[in-house]
Amino acid sequence: MSTTLRPLLTAASAELADIAAHVLGSGDDGPLITDVTHDSRAVRQGSLFCCVRGAQFDGHRFAADALRSGAVALLCDRPLDIATTSQVASVRVRDTREAMAPLAAAFHGHPSRALRVVGITGTNGKTTTTRMVQAIMSHGHVASDVIGTLTGARTTPEATDLQQLLADMRDKRTDVVAMEVSSHALALHRVDATLFAAVAFTNLSRDHLDFHATMEEYFKAKARLFTKTFSPFAVIDVDTPNGKLLAATTDIEHVVRTGLSTVDVLHADASGTRYRWRGIDVLLALPGRFNVANALVASEVCVGLGVEPAVVAETLATMAPVPGRFERVDVGAPFTVIVDYAHTPDGIDNVLTAARELAVGGRVLVVFGCGGDRDATKRPFMGRSARELADVVVVTSDNPRSEDPGRIAAQIIGGMTRKPDAVELDRRRAIRFALATARRGDVVVLAGKGHETVQYLGNETVSFDDAAIALEEADALRSAWSN
Repeated sequence: MSTTLRPLLTAASAELADIAAHVLGSGDDGPLITDVTHDSRAVRQGSLFCCVRGAQFDGHRFAADALRSGAVALLCDRPLDIATTSQVASVRVRDTREAMAPLAAAFHGHPSRALRVVGITGTNGKTTTTRMVQAIMSHGHVASDVIGTLTGARTTPEATDLQQLLADMRDKRTDVVAMEVSSHALALHRVDATLFAAVAFTNLSRDHLDFHATMEEYFKAKARLFTKTFSPFAVIDVDTPNGKLLAATTDIEHVVRTGLSTVDVLHADASGTRYRWRGIDVLLALPGRFNVANALVASEVCVGLGVEPAVVAETLATMAPVPGRFERVDVGAPFTVIVDYAHTPDGIDNVLTAARELAVGGRVLVVFGCGGDRDATKRPFMGRSARELADVVVVTSDNPRSEDPGRIAAQIIGGMTRKPDAVELDRRRAIRFALATARRGDVVVLAGKGHETVQYLGNETVSFDDAAIALEEADALRSAWSN
């Protein structure tokens, strides 16, 4: 795919079309553009390089490298002190990020217009809900795909990568794309110029306050998706004050309100949850009421896109667990081991409440920590939730990154009403302790890392998979369980 610069700028936005008139002479369509990228390492001959200011690096610093690699045009938001810029088209805008998304979308032929994209946002539940949408659509013989935490380095890719991905899906004749939309993506304009057939909200709880200054700013970032500019249709879980506020303030006309308060939960156990929805008895083959909340959002999205409620119910009855989301690991023990990605106070609440439903007559044990170089304000709240909802609490490391693991643990413990049962910063040893402590009928929850297969320790990245480690440690303990 390629196009000359002037038509590309014109197709992107009226603002960029005006800029083209100043950058290019009369009758000059500019250089042939073969790619739009923000990554100087991905530049090839004919690329338009977008100079993006990131958290750690400013893309303007790599403009010269991009030119040497073959870039023929630059998108920037400040003057560039490069002698060779006079030989290339330099498009100066107010904000590179704002301009990059429509440019990328235009370059790839606005792929979201040929797809039915579902954007799902919320603190917890995005991954499971997108997988449910995909499963329901696939069961109805609709070609579908997902974009999210389990498919890439970022929950929501940068605009240039996102539009390329959507274009690839369009070209493969995908119909529905269920996409996780993070608050970072909304604040940083990653999904701008994307048309959504539906947008959905799961919940909002304390997280990412290292990026958003306040919970109000966090909510505003999420709410940005719920405008008629993005979509004509929204599904909103209104069981929380933020959900109610969002439903009351969105300018989207077609809004479906859902949540646990809108259905009757008939039965819940280790095999799943039975509830009544739209006059149908639904058996969700995933335990935990929080999964019912996720299923209701996914169900209403799919019905809104034309799926019959009976097809939704059939799918949910055979729904496979999502990797690292309340995933049961069979370690051959007389107790249950659950791996979950819970890394927020609300996430810990949900997973431990669900574990309690499984531990009929048994105890709930939890092993967890908090990520370093991330929102530190949630740590004591996670500690408080764990101590209040679990019988045995083991505080350990998550991904400490550049922070002192002991300091992170102390902040977690600072929120507890009483001390944890153990503090073991070596995560493998912490898992071993929990498995050795568990008794018949107990439920052991390994929380925080979920599907992740590495651990970030300082400057090191080491292999670490909670499920795999639990299986390895269980081997050494199995003889004791058999006695």
